[in-house]
Amino acid sequence: MVQDLLHSSPGLANFGIFFLLATVLLLVILGFVTYGILAERKVLGFMQGRYGPNHLGGRWGLLQTVSDVLKLLLKEDIIPKAADRPLFIIAPVIAFAPSFMVMATIPLTDNLQFADLGIGLLYYVAISGMSVVGFLLGGWASNNKFSLLGGMRAASQMISYEIPLVMSVLGIILLTGSLNLNEIVAAQEGVWFILLQPVAFVVFFIAAVAELNRVPFDLAEAENELVAGFHTEYSGFRWAMFMLAEYVYMFAMASLITVVFLGGWLPLPFLGFIPGAVWFALKFSLVVYILIWFRATFPRIRADKLIEFAWKVLLPVALANIFLTALIKELLELF
Repeated sequence: MVQDLLHSSPGLANFGIFFLLATVLLLVILGFVTYGILAERKVLGFMQGRYGPNHLGGRWGLLQTVSDVLKLLLKEDIIPKAADRPLFIIAPVIAFAPSFMVMATIPLTDNLQFADLGIGLLYYVAISGMSVVGFLLGGWASNNKFSLLGGMRAASQMISYEIPLVMSVLGIILLTGSLNLNEIVAAQEGVWFILLQPVAFVVFFIAAVAELNRVPFDLAEAENELVAGFHTEYSGFRWAMFMLAEYVYMFAMASLITVVFLGGWLPLPFLGFIPGAVWFALKFSLVVYILIWFRATFPRIRADKLIEFAWKVLLPVALANIFLTALIKELLELF
């Protein structure tokens, strides 16, 4: 694993290797974001009877997102006169940094992981929850009523759906007895948890979409109500950082779903000759495709209904799933 390489190199060499690997991870994530956005636009175009990007970079528009990124980097960075300047500047960084940090603990294959933490699942949930501070700060520091409403919506939504998200995986923790993501994958050697814990998977997936602020749960940036929500006053590179955080979280959440519910890199029994990295990529791509599919299909949910759904539906279902899982586990141990 990557951590084995780090342990074998003392002092300054250790830091250099760590910095190099972190840079590689960042480049991989940026590559995913670049072509993940392109893939999303092409899939949305296909589902809506359009072509999507098809000029810059050939028929598939392979350079369209690269061009968009360069455009954003060259745009003027405007800070409103009435904004709280220090908080306005730091908010996009606070929103983005946790999205990059959580990727360190996700095992992409059995020998490709930056940090094999004993509490990897808890680490992911704890660190990812910090991004809401950046969204709220960005909305408040902008001194704009639409931005403030967007920031408050983002905070209430992420806090509400964080609870069923965590509750849904407690059944898996009961079955595996571990928070380590590698051990969770190893426990799915015979059967994936999506089959053993289907209710948990449904609750987790819905809560994950809400955590990502994606359609139909994009209330924090609803353009027909709040212009652009918490990032209304942002432009150029700072606006790009908010968007980068959103897509990096999609990368991280799709990876987490793959690891926790779809067996990670584990193959189907009769297709074991296919490398684990290929299996992970296929499962990961399927999850990302479903997230894009949701965006093309579902209408936006009303804000009050969104919060009610978290507290009155998802949370009771997640608690019931924990109770049933514990009950079944005890009965199996008795008999």
